[in-house]
Amino acid sequence: MPQASSVKTAYSAAEPINIASIDMGSNSFHMVIAQLVHNEIRPIEKIGEKVQLGAGLDDKLMLDEASQQRGLECLQRFAQRLQGIPPSRIQVVGTNALRIARNAQDFVVKAEAILNSPIAIISGREEARLIYLGVAHSLSDDAGRRLVIDIGGGSTEYVIGDRFEPIELESMHMGCVGYRDRFFTNKANEVTATPEQFKAAITEASRELLAIKKRFKKVGWQHCTGSSGSIKAIQQALQENKLSPHAITLPTMLELQKQLMDGGDKPKSYSATLDRLNIRKDRQTIFAAGLAILIAAFQTLKIQEMEFSDGALREGLLYDALGRTQHEDVRERTISSLQARYQIESSHAAAVEATACRMFDQLMAAKATDEALAGYWRDILQWSARVHEIGLAISHTQYHRHGAYLLEHSDLQGFSQRVQHLLSILTRTHRRKLSDDLFADLLPDDRPWVIMLAVVLRLAVIIHHDRSLNEPAALAINMKDNTYHLSFQDDWLAERPLSQADFSAEIAYLQRIKVELIVESSASIVSSSSK
Repeated sequence: MPQASSVKTAYSAAEPINIASIDMGSNSFHMVIAQLVHNEIRPIEKIGEKVQLGAGLDDKLMLDEASQQRGLECLQRFAQRLQGIPPSRIQVVGTNALRIARNAQDFVVKAEAILNSPIAIISGREEARLIYLGVAHSLSDDAGRRLVIDIGGGSTEYVIGDRFEPIELESMHMGCVGYRDRFFTNKANEVTATPEQFKAAITEASRELLAIKKRFKKVGWQHCTGSSGSIKAIQQALQENKLSPHAITLPTMLELQKQLMDGGDKPKSYSATLDRLNIRKDRQTIFAAGLAILIAAFQTLKIQEMEFSDGALREGLLYDALGRTQHEDVRERTISSLQARYQIESSHAAAVEATACRMFDQLMAAKATDEALAGYWRDILQWSARVHEIGLAISHTQYHRHGAYLLEHSDLQGFSQRVQHLLSILTRTHRRKLSDDLFADLLPDDRPWVIMLAVVLRLAVIIHHDRSLNEPAALAINMKDNTYHLSFQDDWLAERPLSQADFSAEIAYLQRIKVELIVESSASIVSSSSK
């Protein structure tokens, strides 16, 4: 596994430091390199390449070799520019194409090897949150709510927020690459733009938008901002063809649509029209699709006008990382929200967390593990401890299974799909029977870490089985190979026959995943895997 990003250590230096983020989108890959000076982010270089990863998805949702190769070659060029920036200062995310590709992990493993940085595949709503954060930091601090729309290659994000806080978030499966292939390609696989094609695309996008129309209109907004290459291309076309000097409006887009359809039924004449309208070559095949999506948004949501912002997902990644160093980590708010929503007993969760982290720290001290890597896994352990009883809101019976389902399928702001899956696994495995199958889908580098966290969390849960908030005064743990040695001093264990029974059962549970546990008090070994 590449070195984990540790924002707390990487972004806390007093001297100016270089940081970077990479957004691997369905249409383009983007990278921004910035300098952090006195807690202010100053972009110094932006690079983007049209990769069209989403175009490589077949009908079985598998990325073909050609699209993967385009992406990897782009990342190799990015990696050359990233030389000198520690991996812990680089944030990398994948969006729609990698969310839905069944073989996404094959690509991610190769990409991580090139960048030497971990890659997070984020959910649509998490993508929307980060886009909003990037846009909000790029604009003046106007009063009132703002609607932000970002048209990507595979999805379009819609967000309403106030200043830096999102209120409504939605990611919809309508993107310029997907809509091009679906609506603006003829039988010969050539790109065209006819009235019938526009009508079909606008109708479909409008139909999809009905799902959020009422909710978004109820919240309302005073300003509307667009981000992404598609909206930037539309704004530039309006300006260069003297249709609108500044804002994007529905009448000006309809006029642009009319001009596109002039000869749009024939690929050669359509290409000539795009050239005449000064549409950039790398945007030409997806331009009509992006325009259709934006027209549908204006018509359905009754948008009057839109301004454009260069702020986007990649900038949002940097501001989100900076916020974590200033005690504004949205992931902490998400976990607290889960505790409140599902009525988790926070005092008990905190006791389990403290004991689990105490054991984890002892194990890390003995291994002399890289600080950033240890911090990454310690965070996951803490979050898991805080929500390990989330399933009790559904039923006490098999609550660890219910909790795992909730964590796997909820929209958790700030969390990548990978980390969200790890939280689900740790909740599923914090009690009762274990098997190798529960850890089977983990990456090879992740598996030993997750098993260690599962063991530590299970032991902490046993120690606090009586709901006591006090942890043992003298507790020590060490590990060699797959054997854990847990010891208690004084009479703590001798005075707790229930805990002794729990540890005896735990020994049998852990043996099923080839982990040995030895538990002893200061007097003698109470439980051992080698009976």
